[in-house]
Amino acid sequence: MTDSNQDRIASLPCWQGEIDIAPLSGGMTNVNFKVRDDSGDYVVRFGEDDPIHLISRRNEIACCKAAHAAGLSPELIYHETGILVARFIEGQVYAEADVREAQKLNRIIDLLRRFHHEMPTRFDQVPVMFWVFQVLRHYHNLLTRGDSAHKTRLPELAAITRELETAVGPVEIVFGHNDLLAANFIDDGEKIWLIDFDYAGFNSPLFDLSNLASNNELEAEQEQQMLEQYFGSESNATRLASYHAMKCASLLRETMWSMVSELYSRVEMDFAEYTVKNLQRFESVFSEFKRQYQ
Repeated sequence: MTDSNQDRIASLPCWQGEIDIAPLSGGMTNVNFKVRDDSGDYVVRFGEDDPIHLISRRNEIACCKAAHAAGLSPELIYHETGILVARFIEGQVYAEADVREAQKLNRIIDLLRRFHHEMPTRFDQVPVMFWVFQVLRHYHNLLTRGDSAHKTRLPELAAITRELETAVGPVEIVFGHNDLLAANFIDDGEKIWLIDFDYAGFNSPLFDLSNLASNNELEAEQEQQMLEQYFGSESNATRLASYHAMKCASLLRETMWSMVSELYSRVEMDFAEYTVKNLQRFESVFSEFKRQYQ
């Protein structure tokens, strides 16, 4: 923890009495701290707007307020440029293995359905749209202009982006989280809370569902059950093809996010290794998609 971070946290006007500051692990686009004062425990989240990754803190703040109003996320008690302060939830931060547990996965799917359909009724402003294929085109342009080690792959990936967008076809629009890593779920023993809205915006429910599956390596049978539970009916061939195309797009987005981060991120992380890992996963899932649906 740098002195400048500690000094800025200490200077915030929201504290009551003396404070204790400790760093929190995790976060690829933010720096987070746990702060205790006389009134309780809080999370302090540092993060500026990030046009490279299309992150708007104004949109994030609106999402935090809307999600709390819906009873789905902790209360945001203070914010200023570059800093959010929310109540700390004491509970189990999920790992990927937790998401794969049947009972927990069922609860997550119910939570997502609520989030998708209740969030639009809670906003006092117009939130953003997150259309993964436009995000992929944005990343393609950044990588083309930058000195990317992956330039030779870009024409192929652009063609795949067009192919997948066509394969997804018409979609329902809901309000999506769009970054369903396991660590964004906190279980307090009574309910699961959803946090971190860097990429939240209107989208197809298929993106969150496929993102949840790919980020947490769900088995094929779990994916089938997830779709049936979410939609309340058996999946037909059209829905399955659309879902698996979106799953490929989700993995490609994570791959290209990492490629772009190799060039532009200031976070200390081995993005080159992360790119390799995600590219291998994408290629495997895309190959299976082509075999089954085309």
